[in-house]
Amino acid sequence: MNMMKYRLLGRTGLYVSEMCLGTMTFGGAGFWKVMGSLGRSAVNEIVKTAFDAGVNFFDTANVYSHGQSESLLGEALRTLGLPRDELVIATKATGVMNELPNGRGQSRYHLMNEVDASLRRLQVDHIDLYQLHGFDPLTPLEESLATLDDLVRSGKVRYVGVSNFAAWQIMKALAISDANHWNRFVSVQAYYTVAGRDIERELLPLLRDQQLGLMVWSPLAGGLLSGKFSRDGQAPDGSRRAQRAFPPVEEARAFACIDAMRPMAERRGVSIARIALAWLLAQRDVTTVIVGAKTVEQLRDNLAAAELSLDAEELQALDAVSALPAEYPGWMLALQGAYRATAPVAGTAP
Repeated sequence: MNMMKYRLLGRTGLYVSEMCLGTMTFGGAGFWKVMGSLGRSAVNEIVKTAFDAGVNFFDTANVYSHGQSESLLGEALRTLGLPRDELVIATKATGVMNELPNGRGQSRYHLMNEVDASLRRLQVDHIDLYQLHGFDPLTPLEESLATLDDLVRSGKVRYVGVSNFAAWQIMKALAISDANHWNRFVSVQAYYTVAGRDIERELLPLLRDQQLGLMVWSPLAGGLLSGKFSRDGQAPDGSRRAQRAFPPVEEARAFACIDAMRPMAERRGVSIARIALAWLLAQRDVTTVIVGAKTVEQLRDNLAAAELSLDAEELQALDAVSALPAEYPGWMLALQGAYRATAPVAGTAP
């Protein structure tokens, strides 16, 4: 019996598992080799382990290993015979798929081509969540958003989302979709960790206001929050962060977070990674945390975070050690907002 919990994706009626299986480790072609090079049998085992643990949400992208990730995921779902009506499959498009003039971006031409290519690779007749993978400064948002709406109306796509946009870009897109009665974004995929809380400045207030789901990518900061790295730069053999320091992290804050999490992990006899994931699951704006893995053991350890709860004192300690420095206009908004934080007491003058 699994202990996985499920959360609504944004303001939809769609339930997704609070842990989502990421697939950047599938394939390993070109640039993506540093992320992982899992072949067919390893992918099948990873996917089965996730599904058996209650994961119903699988996230990939056309650009991961130039389509290999999607193909391997599709083959695994077919080989394992997993029921399609129990799966929520998400993929993305925007990145470079070839060096032709229209082999990238968010033009109607490119998105229409890429959704069909993703459907073939995944061996499915629809994609549950189709996401723009980043901001395209050349294609008008109206063109991209109209195309996404057409894809939903065609039945090829059920919901649409976005990843790696600034808050103002997301809000502009939502306004355009609302004005034209088009299907709007239901989710945002963004980087968030206890050591990297930048999205709390602008993105989280927007997500809360517009009721958008949050899918967290790189929840362990590229492995840094596994607790296996040292301040002097020593890293585990074969770790991708040792080969490429991505995402960027303020290391002083990260290691302070690791120092705070270590005794919490030791008291429970669990990994530091599990504590870092549990912190994210405790954040009210998080819908799902995307975890990738190179081994079944690593995946099981990460998924076990769904069964771990940090107490109020521990959450407060982690919030304190990881707090962002105050920036304008945030500190001014907080100061002025305090005047209106509570309603006047009945019977008194405002």
